[in-house]
Amino acid sequence: MRTKQKLLSFLESNRGQNVSGEQIAGLLNISRTAVWKAINELKKDGYKINATTNKGYCLSTENDILSQEGIIAFLPPELHGREIAVYPSLDSTNILAKKMATEGASHGTVIIADHQTAGSGRYGRDFFSPAGCAIYMSIIFKHLPIPSKTPTLITAFAAVAVCEAIEKTCGVSPQIKWVNDLFLNGKKTCGISTEAITSLESGEIEWIVVGIGINVFPPAEEIPDELKNIMGTIFSQKPTITRNHLASEIITRMTCPHDNICEKELLQNYRNRLMLLGKKITVSAAGKTYNATALDIDDVGRLIIRDDYGSTRELSSGEVSVKCNDL
Repeated sequence: MRTKQKLLSFLESNRGQNVSGEQIAGLLNISRTAVWKAINELKKDGYKINATTNKGYCLSTENDILSQEGIIAFLPPELHGREIAVYPSLDSTNILAKKMATEGASHGTVIIADHQTAGSGRYGRDFFSPAGCAIYMSIIFKHLPIPSKTPTLITAFAAVAVCEAIEKTCGVSPQIKWVNDLFLNGKKTCGISTEAITSLESGEIEWIVVGIGINVFPPAEEIPDELKNIMGTIFSQKPTITRNHLASEIITRMTCPHDNICEKELLQNYRNRLMLLGKKITVSAAGKTYNATALDIDDVGRLIIRDDYGSTRELSSGEVSVKCNDL
């Protein structure tokens, strides 16, 4: 690990506290001059580090730069060896994650970007991915996080995990719009995608990439007109909670051992957070669009609906939206 990375890791673990240059040098086994040079490098990268005579250096709590070191500072010890790659910008975290998965990346590898130039959502739609205000993350699973191999249940697991992480760190409770979007105050704040590769020989899933895009606070750049009434954020302005902290909590809930997960409890947790149940909805699936009522989910996470002709069916995929007069 380079001196700058060692220093950043130390400062992140002591964020908001003054530590003398002499103490840092001794703990990291480097010279005072090396500390000074690394501090200046971090400042050039945008970190706000206060230097006070007789007190030393202090990483300001106002910093909100995504970094491996900042994320690890909040992870439990058992996850400190997790492979976490953080980039200022990527075309898409999912594109890189799938490439890494095919090349043998380990289970639980995490790819995070501050900005995406070619982010995509469901059905290949563009995913607006501005810099400095969101978290774009992909996690590679070589072992399924739950016993089931049903895609809707895996997505349900991810949606519940992200909801719980947001609740713990941000103090707000998102709702889930089946199957994979998180909403706050009637607007989409998070999208989740699940992609899997299956072996042609065995029929078994070889790996899964779960992509997560979260709007944490409003971007500095203008939101496209077509998204202004749709796109929401967790906070209305830059918060004191850091994106590193939120990302760390998501990683913890997604990748810690899940030997004790009960699918029945997972489904009930997922059901309790669904925003559509009992409401009139519009369904777009299999090339058709029709009105229906969302009734429940079944034991594999499919949405049970009743159309306007009284027929009941289960949806495992498709687009659903709440009818305006039923909000």
